[in-house]
Parts: sequence; structure tokens; C-alpha cells
Amino acid sequence: MHHKLAMRVRFNERKATQAAARLLKLRQGRMSYMKLIKLLYLADRAALLRWGRPITTDSYVSMDRGPVLSRVLDLATEEDLPGHESVWSKHITEPEHYAVRLRSDPGEDELSAAEIQLLDEVFHQYGAKSRWELVELTHKLPEWKDPQGSAIPIQYRDILKAGGKTELEIAAIEDELEAVALMERIVGAH
Repeated sequence: MHHKLAMRVRFNERKATQAAARLLKLRQGRMSYMKLIKLLYLADRAALLRWGRPITTDSYVSMDRGPVLSRVLDLATEEDLPGHESVWSKHITEPEHYAVRLRSDPGEDELSAAEIQLLDEVFHQYGAKSRWELVELTHKLPEWKDPQGSAIPIQYRDILKAGGKTELEIAAIEDELEAVALMERIVGAH
């Protein structure tokens, strides 16, 4: 059995904010935060299956309403600490009636052309669905487990397995992601 990822790729808040902003722009700048998180999950999932690397590098958990990006959920719903404004809250408002709005454009320099195209693709495929339709849809994903009120971590390998990747392919992708995480650690240490 291949080891679990020992080292995770660092969460890139700026990139996650840019990905969220891209989806918000496609919807006139306003969306239910639950729907936004579902669309980001579907985009990350597609990227992982297509390229072996997610867009946001967030960690995922199964919650009652389907899979969730855990750091993005915190950023979307928690107030900033005094004197510390997150990149997210600089560009995206706090939820009002469960919806967030694009405050200002964070740019797209962290996103590759292929990632932008994939976000657009996901929006065109699922953007017209309501948040409740998306909850229902993500409940059908094989990697989602009913947490019965708690939260169960979803590993990259769970998604890769659910997407039909072989054990060999999964091991290769995990090794690749671990190499990226290690490289980040080395570069970041200087």
C-alpha cells in the first residue's frame, strides 16, 4: 500500500482567490458561497484527474452538504482578525444572505491559461445549477462519505481512485505532488 502524502503542497490563498473570482465574474460577481465552494471543488477534482494537480491546493473534507474546500470555507465565512486582512477578504465580501460578492479583481497571474479554461468549463457545465442541485450532485461522487454531522478528510488518492486511476497512476501522482511540496519547502526556506 503506497504511503499517504507525507508533505502537502502549500495552500496558495492568492491563487484560490483568483480561481473564485474567475467563477464570480462569470456570474455577474455574486454567488452563494456554498455554490462557489462546490464549483471550486469540481474544478479541483477535474484538474487532479486531468493533470495530476489541483488548482487551489486546498484540503478537502466530506461534510453533510458534500465535499468542501476547508481553507476556502474558513476564508469565506470567518471574519478577519483585527489588523490582518486576508487576500480573500480584500477581493471577496463576507457572506450576506449566504452570498458573496466580488469586491475587486485579484487578477489572474497565478492561474495558467489551461486552469482558466477549466474553471470556465466547470462554470458552463454546472453554473446554472442551484446550490442544492450541486449538493445532490456532489453527494453522488464516490469519494464523498456521509460524515453524519462531522467532517471526514478526503485525500487526493480518494478522488483519483473515484476517477478510475490505477494504483500505479495514483502512486506516481502522489510522488509528483510530494516532489512539488518538497521543492516549495526548499525554495521557501531561503
